[in-house]
Amino acid sequence: MKDLKFEQKRSMTRLEAADQLAALAAALREGGDVELEYGQGTLSLSIPEELRSEVEVEVGNGEIELEIEFKWPTARARKARESGREEPAPEPEPAKAPPRRKSAPARTARTAAGTKRTAAGTKKTAGSRPPAAKKS
Repeated sequence: MKDLKFEQKRSMTRLEAADQLAALAAALREGGDVELEYGQGTLSLSIPEELRSEVEVEVGNGEIELEIEFKWPTARARKARESGREEPAPEPEPAKAPPRRKSAPARTARTAAGTKRTAAGTKKTAGSRPPAAKKS
């Protein structure tokens, strides 16, 4: 499980996207404890000197998706590593159960004579109705 997750999805102009990336670039350049303004809130991060990056581009379904990802250990993990102690490995996330198949109701089989064979093995003539109840 993640310690924290912040996600923001919204439409923006190209200039707003550039401003957001410029603020992130300035925070990365500065390093240390930084604050980024997102919407009505502020995201505080502690950015180390070294970090890992990943860039992913996907084209499909009439869209282009560009993901830029930066990863670094938490401050607690960095301190443990610097002091020579290894932080315990994170607990693995539980495996997801395979998707369940939807079961369809049993279908009745048709014979060549136009009758239906039901699950009980009885025959019904196509278009026939059960006998009407007799009035006394």
